[in-house]
Amino acid sequence: MAVALLSRSWAAEYTASLPQFRLIIIYILLMQSLLMKPAGTINCSEPTTDALLKALKENIFGKTEVRPVIYPKTPTNISVGFTLYGILDVDEKAQLFDSYIWVYLVWNIEGLSWDPAECGTDRISLPRKQLWRPDIAINEFMDENKVPDTYYLYVQHTGKVMDDLPIHVISSCNMDIYTFPFDIQNCSFTFNSYKLYAVDVQMSFIVPVEETLKYSLEAMQTKGEWELVTMLAEKPTLLPEELNYSFDTIIYYIVLRRRPTMYVVNLLIPSCFLIAVDLFSFLLPPQNVDRSSFKMTLILGYTVFLLLMNDLLPVTGNSLPLINVFFSLCLALMVASLLETIIIINIQCGSSNYGPLPRWAKVLFLNYLAKLVFLSKKPSEQNCGPEEHKTETKRSDPVVDTPPTEEVYNTTPTLQELRKISHELLSIRQRVDKHLKTDESTDEWVHLGEVIDRLLFGMYLIFLSVSFITIFVIWLSWYGKNTSVV
Repeated sequence: MAVALLSRSWAAEYTASLPQFRLIIIYILLMQSLLMKPAGTINCSEPTTDALLKALKENIFGKTEVRPVIYPKTPTNISVGFTLYGILDVDEKAQLFDSYIWVYLVWNIEGLSWDPAECGTDRISLPRKQLWRPDIAINEFMDENKVPDTYYLYVQHTGKVMDDLPIHVISSCNMDIYTFPFDIQNCSFTFNSYKLYAVDVQMSFIVPVEETLKYSLEAMQTKGEWELVTMLAEKPTLLPEELNYSFDTIIYYIVLRRRPTMYVVNLLIPSCFLIAVDLFSFLLPPQNVDRSSFKMTLILGYTVFLLLMNDLLPVTGNSLPLINVFFSLCLALMVASLLETIIIINIQCGSSNYGPLPRWAKVLFLNYLAKLVFLSKKPSEQNCGPEEHKTETKRSDPVVDTPPTEEVYNTTPTLQELRKISHELLSIRQRVDKHLKTDESTDEWVHLGEVIDRLLFGMYLIFLSVSFITIFVIWLSWYGKNTSVV
């Protein structure tokens, strides 16, 4: 009855000061201690702290060299748990996970117990250096623990020892950033003894991993780029013959998800805007030199944008992030559209120096592909040409080549003057026909440039749409698959 009253008073005293996720651990230990019968190994002369401390000094203090067991072949059971307080950083380049945790260790000192009524308390805090402590380590640890030292632990009247300490963990983590910035990372903490094999130290969980996740989410102090999604845990099973040379371990898997809002706003949306501007630049007249200047300015601006945003992109040698493929595709499409503009301008502006358009080009581009891209000429435009003038010229050619005869000089001056005027008009007509032939060839080359420009614009639009849809589908499917697995 006295033990129960003391336990209730102790619980009421510390309920207001300890967090909930630590109270449940103490409650579990308290219930275990109440169910165990005290061995009465320590006798106190009076129910005071000094009397209990004197009795502990005589029995257990200074015995830090060996495990606290009566028989050497008896394994020491170490219960391990932790609470994740903060996700400080995730370094994809160095493959490091930076976090702050609070680790709980519980073990038993065999043969140690006292009567709470006789000694005045059911627990006492003692300096760590006075007792044996397990050498539990995190295998993934990559740096020193830079946290303030804590010096005390609790010893229950049944011999249970509870030690909790903060650890700044910088651990290795194999990261996959293929779907950056929609990636989900899975980092692990592997707890085991640094030196003692499974035959001497056996590991177990203090609370189920679901409770660890719950308390970690409640205690999380950081709201940065990463969020804690879930936790998983396992304890590998060792065969009996492996106990003498293998470590007993427990593994926690910490699943993290990146918050992609910053990268979508700063990287993806500006890139989509710039590629959309490049797409609409096809509406500018291709023979206008400003179109090529506009595209070159756009490429220069996009290059500067990528250089400024380079610090936001992860750098690692494991895999190429899909977002890098996205940026390379955008830049390649801009360069391709500039090359297309250069070709079209060359065709249209230099057409006066070219010969007649080949017949196969007329059939392929001006007849079939022009209809495909809705740029075929109207019948009035196609029938308009110097053919009629050619017929009249051929009919009048003999007049031009006929030299004036003696009869011309014998006619009246008016008729002679009219014949001279007719001769000059026919010469002018021949020059006009020659010029019309050149204009017709130039128009064909210009029309060819327009057809090619419209055709490449359609191909550009189709390729851009398919590429973007494919990349976003890969992002969404990968993100959804990882989320469902979690």
